[in-house]
Amino acid sequence: MPRILRINTRTKEFKFEELGEYAGLGGRALTSRLINNEVPADCHALSADNKLVWAAGILGGTGAANSGRLSCGAKSPLTGGIKESNTGGQFAQALPKLDLLSIVFEDKPEDDADFSIIEIYADKVEFKDASAIVGKDNYPAHEELKKIYGDKVVTALAGPAGEKCLAASTIQFSDPHLNPARSAGRGGMGAVMGSKKIKAVVLDPDSKGRLNVVDPDKFKVARKRWTEILLGHPVTSEGLPAYGTAVLVNIINEAGALPTKNFRYGRFDDVAEISGEKIAEVIESRNGKTKEGCHTGCVIQCSQRYNDKDGNYLTSGFEYETVWGFGANCLIKDIDDIAAMDRICDEKGIDTIEMGCALAVAMDGGVLEWGDSKSGIELLKKVGSSDAMGRILGNGADFVGQAFGVDRIPTVKGQGLPAYDPRSVKGIGVTYATTPMGGDHTAGYAVATNILKVGGDVDPLSKEGQIELSKNLQIATASIDALGLCLFVAFAVLDTEDSVQCICDLVSAAHGIEYTADDFIALGVNTLKDELDFNRKAGFTNKDDQLPRFFREEKLEPHGTVWDYTVEELQAAKV
Repeated sequence: MPRILRINTRTKEFKFEELGEYAGLGGRALTSRLINNEVPADCHALSADNKLVWAAGILGGTGAANSGRLSCGAKSPLTGGIKESNTGGQFAQALPKLDLLSIVFEDKPEDDADFSIIEIYADKVEFKDASAIVGKDNYPAHEELKKIYGDKVVTALAGPAGEKCLAASTIQFSDPHLNPARSAGRGGMGAVMGSKKIKAVVLDPDSKGRLNVVDPDKFKVARKRWTEILLGHPVTSEGLPAYGTAVLVNIINEAGALPTKNFRYGRFDDVAEISGEKIAEVIESRNGKTKEGCHTGCVIQCSQRYNDKDGNYLTSGFEYETVWGFGANCLIKDIDDIAAMDRICDEKGIDTIEMGCALAVAMDGGVLEWGDSKSGIELLKKVGSSDAMGRILGNGADFVGQAFGVDRIPTVKGQGLPAYDPRSVKGIGVTYATTPMGGDHTAGYAVATNILKVGGDVDPLSKEGQIELSKNLQIATASIDALGLCLFVAFAVLDTEDSVQCICDLVSAAHGIEYTADDFIALGVNTLKDELDFNRKAGFTNKDDQLPRFFREEKLEPHGTVWDYTVEELQAAKV
């Protein structure tokens, strides 16, 4: 029976618990319910009252395709509200081997306490001295851990930015290819980890267990059909494996919605130099890898391995949002420099989306010139150090704007907006404005229907149908996150009639319960209710559900569109 492990980071005590009131939950549903129940909403995010919760999904450890995602939850240092940051890597696959569904890190040590490595076993927890890796970037820190625990070790790391408790810091998780390349990127989860003086978490490398499904025969049938669904859709079987998520660069640019020069324009003149096609060409020419999974059991294979000009490994998971943030948004067209910036973010433990927004705001403030990738690289290298510029950048776009007197700041609830301009993809704008997560495309990916025409066709330039679309996608996404499934399964799910029933069959067979489509929907609705309730208690009001004013005042070319929703209209998108 999967358990919850609670670790007091001050007293170094721990206890294993049955799920109790959290039975039936997993992933984001579990992290958000626990945070809403147990964390005072008005607490400071770096205080002892905050908790850091990691949870595998309801289907975690079952062997179902693409079920290895991990949810990381806390009160966010960046937004001041509730946060779930979703990541790949091996952690969610390894937890069930220890008979664990979730880990809860509680309390915090004294300010002058040393950082620890926390080792987690099936029956105990040990705190070890982390002095050998404190201050190190994530890749060399991970190499040190591999020397101690072996090549197959599963780790989570707070980088130098997390150690400094910077609001845009990530937690970096090890992937199947032995790199700390998978990020719980958004919302500053690394800062919460750093505030609790945790440098690294290591799972028992010798664990051998696995979740035993209750009805193996029924599960086998459902798993086969589920794999067929994912391998039968053109997005999940062709587009993403061929070009990774950067397949979207040309598509969104053509749609006139690629935010360029800090959201001034919808198209980038040098888009061909940063496109998914260009990236794949470079990868192949340098003997990299154009497709691989971010966790064991992935059949979509949209991650990549990008090598430098000398053929040496540089970075993994070179995502569309990263390419946009350091590319079009900053008027940078050198794909090698963008890849180098991605690697620096993984090393320092900082969110690439937030850094892309923050660098563009810094360019608006005259800190560096538009398109100056070399200066951008040098500035990113300062994050996590004692350098004042690094600390300013590492606290995100809002902070940078305040520091340098810039009023053009593309954030919602304090979080930088991702790579789709909401004036010309209005469905994603509704999600940005109304999700409890702050500006976040993954919370309700309306781009699928607005641009890719998956699951229907809602005109991206029109107001009609966008609020209902975003609301339905926010509900479905919360359920997918709770199950531990990769968000990208949604492309196939939206276009396949029996997909939700197949997911329900997987849950039923795995856990020996009757699980229906109504249960699937209720899981998402109740998760969102927990998150909205927390944010209400934290002081958020309806007025916070809106985009920055410049989106309403400036027309976006080439379509001449503006953001034209009122706060009152947007409330219909919330459960």
